[in-house]
Amino acid sequence: MSDDVSSSEQSDALADAGERRTAAPVTAAAVLAWLEETAEAVAVGELEAEELIALLGELRQASTACANASDWTLLAAREAGASLRQIAPVFGKGYVRAPAARLEKLHREVLSADQFLELMRRRATEPTV
Repeated sequence: MSDDVSSSEQSDALADAGERRTAAPVTAAAVLAWLEETAEAVAVGELEAEELIALLGELRQASTACANASDWTLLAAREAGASLRQIAPVFGKGYVRAPAARLEKLHREVLSADQFLELMRRRATEPTV
């Protein structure tokens, strides 16, 4: 068993301490509750394959959006003065290599959170093939 504190517990602690002013638009708990509800609907035959395929497409788009939001937040946290040691626990085991590698990859494309947001805006308006 690990002594690591989960990111949701860290988020709850920050919220309880009154340090957070904004919350993520999606939480792991909300997704799990949706999964439980949807699994029940599938089990009783309320959802057809076509509906599930449509949901799959929506979830894949949302997953990409969440990953982009995570990347933007990583860049913004660094710009706000957060150290890699402070950021590392939300990546898992607390090793600074994971956020450092992610930042290195992001910096190949953009230099700031503002540039990243502009890139996401441009990509959102580009036609998909």
